[in-house]
Amino acid sequence: MADNTKILTAEQESQLRKPIDDYVGGIQEKIDALRKDGTDRVIDIQSSLDSLKRDRIYTAQEKADRQAKLSAELKQAREVEARHKDETAKLIADAEAYLKAHFDQDYYQKVKLSCGEEKLLAQEKYQAEVEQLNKAHQETMAKLSDPKELKDEKYVHKNRLFDAKMKLDKDLQDVKDRRHAAFDHQYHLIDMLRMSKFTFSESMAQRWENYCYTFNWRTFLLRNGLYLAIAAVFIALCVIAPVVKNVHLLTMNNVLNILQQASPRMFLALGVAGLIMLAGTDLSIGRMVGMGMTAATIVMHKGVNTGGVFGHIFDFTGLPVIVRVFLALIVCIVLCTIFTTIAGFFTAKFKMHPFISTMSTMLIIFGLATYSTKGVSFGGIESEIVGMIIPKLNGFPTIILWAVAAVAIVWFIWNKTTFGKNLYAVGGNPEAASVSGISVFKVTVGAFILAGILYGFGSWLECIRMSGSGSASYGQGWEMDAIAACVVGGISFTGGIGKISGVVTGVFIFTALTYSLTTLGIDANLQFVISGIIILVAVMLDCLKYVQKK
Repeated sequence: MADNTKILTAEQESQLRKPIDDYVGGIQEKIDALRKDGTDRVIDIQSSLDSLKRDRIYTAQEKADRQAKLSAELKQAREVEARHKDETAKLIADAEAYLKAHFDQDYYQKVKLSCGEEKLLAQEKYQAEVEQLNKAHQETMAKLSDPKELKDEKYVHKNRLFDAKMKLDKDLQDVKDRRHAAFDHQYHLIDMLRMSKFTFSESMAQRWENYCYTFNWRTFLLRNGLYLAIAAVFIALCVIAPVVKNVHLLTMNNVLNILQQASPRMFLALGVAGLIMLAGTDLSIGRMVGMGMTAATIVMHKGVNTGGVFGHIFDFTGLPVIVRVFLALIVCIVLCTIFTTIAGFFTAKFKMHPFISTMSTMLIIFGLATYSTKGVSFGGIESEIVGMIIPKLNGFPTIILWAVAAVAIVWFIWNKTTFGKNLYAVGGNPEAASVSGISVFKVTVGAFILAGILYGFGSWLECIRMSGSGSASYGQGWEMDAIAACVVGGISFTGGIGKISGVVTGVFIFTALTYSLTTLGIDANLQFVISGIIILVAVMLDCLKYVQKK
């Protein structure tokens, strides 16, 4: 220790760690010797077998011979691994017991205490230096009278204070790095012993440490500031509601109603999220919903349809109800997918901005749907369909399960398929993606097709939730809700950035906000104002993150 302080020098810290490194290192050498012809050899041979499957320079016979030889070697290596398994496990247990007994007590806590002292010392030095600079500045200012010289002195003093602050930040970061390195050393040793196999608690401890180590208030507020503000608004609404309207917002019934209303909208947001990932958008969502609602109502209508399409009256009453339900779903998906594919083709083939291509399809859809149906509502659907597809089980609306399934499927597509990885790549940098062999055309059209399928499913589900009443004007403005939900959820308009969890969060936020404001009797026009402010702030924060990254 240095002169009655608890601050450790680098040499003293190294001396504290040396017994631990020597003991665990000695055991590690024994383990490495046992693994040489066993575990290490197994890993090498398995890697060679995997490479052989992808290798095209060998003939089928040569590949089969080589595979047989490697398989025989793999069998021998596994036998060696099995013979040394118990001895290796005992050595690992010995090393871990030693680490548990000595690492924290004999090394890490002392380094942590030293870092705390170093942090205080750095702050004290900074305060002393600031006081000295201020004193020198005041003395110099007292001697000067020329305005230009006074201005120059203020500028120089400001720069000196900035340099002192930068030095403090550097010293504090050095202390932070030192403590983090000390913490991480134990897991480095465990990593070597167990070959990167950590327990759940060890993984969580590392994740928490890494989060604390990299935590930055500016970054945190950029990522979560909007959510914190919206959470504060919800809390305020929950406090105000019992006083103003004598109702409680945070009830199970209200939560279920919000989730029920959000479920069809989840499909729409998931669909447009893929297009925003490609730095695009979709203005036709609301008209897709109106078209899908109308088509679904016609197919599932209770009795013969009272309205016609281009003058033709449809009658599906001869079909079983369950057949009509799935026929309606297919019709919705096909219609929506046709128009999204058209928009996707023009976007991908002619590099047309999605704003233009989807605005065109929006006008076409609305014009055709309104002209063909004369804009009339088609009434209700068969009453038993609601209980058949989205029944309530002990008060729980099962329509939520449809949304959960959609989230799970789209998450899988985005994160576990080649298409999903290509979607991120094309959204981030289409030129680089094209050079690397990814078909930008196929990915773009594929994203539009996926969106059409989701729109169709969402409009079908909304038709069942509302028991029909389909008309071409239904869904007006829904595109703004879906796009806004994605933006608030962190799907960046710069492309290639976003998560499914963000889409889910955004949909719930907007649905809950609309439900709460409606319950409080807030005028619908003022709700548009609030939504607009939220969108502006969300996009502003997204732009700030992009500028900071650049």
